[in-house]
Amino acid sequence: MQKKVIIFIPSIEGGGVEKNLFIISNYLKDKIKNISVITISNKFKSRFLGKIRFISPKSDFWNSIGRRKKFFVGLFLLFLEVLKDRNVLVFSFQGNIYCTLLCKLLGIKVIVRSNSAPDGWSQNKFKYLIFKYVLKSADRVIVNSLDFKKKFKTKFGISAECIYNPLNKKEIIKKSKIKSKIKFDKKKLKLINVGRYTNQKDQLTLLKAVNRIKNKIKFNLLLVGRGTEKKNLTRYIQKNNLSKHVKLINFQNNPFNLIKSSDVFILSSLYEGLPNVLLESQVLKKFIISSNCPTGPREILLNGKAGFLFNVGDYVKLSDLILYFSKNKKSLSKKILIGYKNLNRFDYSQNLKKYLNVINSLI
Repeated sequence: MQKKVIIFIPSIEGGGVEKNLFIISNYLKDKIKNISVITISNKFKSRFLGKIRFISPKSDFWNSIGRRKKFFVGLFLLFLEVLKDRNVLVFSFQGNIYCTLLCKLLGIKVIVRSNSAPDGWSQNKFKYLIFKYVLKSADRVIVNSLDFKKKFKTKFGISAECIYNPLNKKEIIKKSKIKSKIKFDKKKLKLINVGRYTNQKDQLTLLKAVNRIKNKIKFNLLLVGRGTEKKNLTRYIQKNNLSKHVKLINFQNNPFNLIKSSDVFILSSLYEGLPNVLLESQVLKKFIISSNCPTGPREILLNGKAGFLFNVGDYVKLSDLILYFSKNKKSLSKKILIGYKNLNRFDYSQNLKKYLNVINSLI
């Protein structure tokens, strides 16, 4: 009898992890007879297509609780499901340590998909030991870049499997044609950053960079997202008289027309896994300047052949690269083409089949 598959993602927040969640789940629904999603975030149900069963609280009250609390509510729901039927395989997208611990205590198999490099969450020695020994007990660990895979091996002794993010180029191009009400000033250099306003994304480094060159070139910078750092970013913009140059835009379900309308996509993150937004920018043939953070950007940009890389937090170098691009747009178009031509690594169908093969090996 084939095992039931339960996808564990307590808090859906609309970022890159969730994009992959929707793509992978909607693919698996036609390949696996019995598939469920445990989540506390009911408002995203419409992003999942038919044949997927939802295990979640009925009341909208639960949408408003914090992420950590959602983890524990999700674990309780998982515990109840396993009590009903132990013939299950859990596929964890979030709260991986908690989920793996519960699954091992209950004697069921679990696949862990780790989404961001360990540099961001394993600095504490106690946390490091917990992650090392708990993740080792998972039946399979999936990561989304080769650098990420190497880090798991050297840091934790874990042999993870690399499956690149499945990239739906047709959908990205189609959505980019839907016009946005938000407009750039066409006479200025158009810069954009799309990502959560958090310490991890480090948009403050980007603001410091453009503050350094605000009197040297004419530019527009759009920051698109939401998160806990919005007040700090707004404060910096006001304090440094950047309001004429920089706009903070609320999270967009479809940011692709904005990316398409820009000249340069800039990623300033402290760490990543494999940032979808860089792949999406390459699909739309945009020039990319990215921090050389662990992990993903260097791999996507082919060590700088397909864009510019700067050291994490180095706003001086970032500002210099923006200036260089503004003066050398035409000659740098070769880098855009190199990136676009190397997108086959992230083929939609090929990488989705790899996910299915991992699941089939355990059911």
